[in-house]
Amino acid sequence: MNDINGILLVYKEPGPTSFAVVDKLKKLSGANKAGHTGTLDPMAKGLLVVCFGRATKTIRFMASNKEYETVMQLGVATDTLDKTGKPLKELPYKHITRSAVEKVLPAFRGRIQQVPPMFSALKKDGKRLYELARQGKTIERAAREVEISSLEMTGFDLPYVYLKIACSGGTYIRSLCDDIGRALGCGGVMHQLTRTRIGDYKLSAAVKLGELKTKEDVIKRLLPIEINKPQKNTELYCL
Repeated sequence: MNDINGILLVYKEPGPTSFAVVDKLKKLSGANKAGHTGTLDPMAKGLLVVCFGRATKTIRFMASNKEYETVMQLGVATDTLDKTGKPLKELPYKHITRSAVEKVLPAFRGRIQQVPPMFSALKKDGKRLYELARQGKTIERAAREVEISSLEMTGFDLPYVYLKIACSGGTYIRSLCDDIGRALGCGGVMHQLTRTRIGDYKLSAAVKLGELKTKEDVIKRLLPIEINKPQKNTELYCL
């Protein structure tokens, strides 16, 4: 039987890992090979670009610019930099104003240096950082340059700040929330995250996993393989 080839835009619900979503689609479709172009945390929702067959070789040439909508919670810090982590400290936040947030945001626009979080899928000596973090280990991570092409506050309702972000691949929104919280002096964690765009692919065109019941359901939603100019920080995860 011929392997299926193409790209599937999936709406990942909060809960499952990106790996689990791809694994389920691989089994459902009977594909020999399947992968995705960038991990969404289990707590996150939004667009997951899944590729099958030959697309797993060409997907790396897709534009890696991504767009997110996030809710940042002020006044708390956790070991994972998001709401699922172990609380490390709580700080006063009720004095923070909308204008105070607006004042610090320009420092995080453009090309910035960002230290990847310990709770991430990056590898060190063959082990994922999150595996080391779960063992209580912390290792030094070098800062990496990422680009925040757009960072706008779309809502303010203490302790929550609503942000819309367009950024390069490899940007960690959890780290961005933590850095903004530090700049405000009150701490901050990622409370919610939705990925709305990857390159030219938009969340509005994605299908929910529950709507795919058969191999035919997957095949009829496949997009053709496209090859664009290589972009930095594009990641590919295959099964």
